[in-house]
Amino acid sequence: MGRFFDLDSPLMSTLSKLADLIILNILVVICSLPLFTIGASLTAMHYVVLKMVRNEEGYIIKSFFKSFKQNFKQATIIWLILLVVIGVLIGDFLILRFSAVALPQWLHVVILAIAVILLFATVHLFPVLSRFENTVLNTYRNSFFMGILALPRTVLMMICWIIPPVVAVFAPQIMPIVFVLGISGPAYFNAMLYNKTFKRFEPETEVVSDEEWSMAPVEGEEGYVEESGEQTEPEAEIPEKEGENGSESQD
Repeated sequence: MGRFFDLDSPLMSTLSKLADLIILNILVVICSLPLFTIGASLTAMHYVVLKMVRNEEGYIIKSFFKSFKQNFKQATIIWLILLVVIGVLIGDFLILRFSAVALPQWLHVVILAIAVILLFATVHLFPVLSRFENTVLNTYRNSFFMGILALPRTVLMMICWIIPPVVAVFAPQIMPIVFVLGISGPAYFNAMLYNKTFKRFEPETEVVSDEEWSMAPVEGEEGYVEESGEQTEPEAEIPEKEGENGSESQD
């Protein structure tokens, strides 16, 4: 019985991850309150859940705000562009639905196709931003290609995001669970799905935690050793992000 409650036991490990996800969910909600920061909050969340899936997590709060700060500008731009596109599509659907003039059928097909493309790109959008270094346009493009590349997983990722609002509507009695895990929970399961896809584009480098990097000697300090003549990181099709002060690269 004692082993059942050991810190390394499956039960305690599961409870620890559950507590981390609750903390992460609260962070996302609080940091998203200004609304224009939603993009940065979602990006930071995906940065943390991917580390959790890979058992690389350190301090949840520290990792979250590290990614939030590093990706804030680009994530905000991407989020605002996404809002504008979604607003335009909703307006188009309303026009098609309530217009007194009969509009051609091909216009319905075009708008629906754009909506589907946007959906495929959006599912991987903030995970890609949290892990890889790229321009805004290429981030959208790579997100879409990853959505197509891993089509079955992409569909499952969409289902993960649909479940919380469906549960909230049809089972309001468990709304407290949805409130504390309704964002980070689906994100964690999403990370389990896109983890293998991301590994196809990542260079094979040694995993170094944020804490180890923070304790590593820097150039000019005693104990610093520079290795010349070697390439420290192989090239990848999509370059990974490098954290501040040499911290681990992010997607």
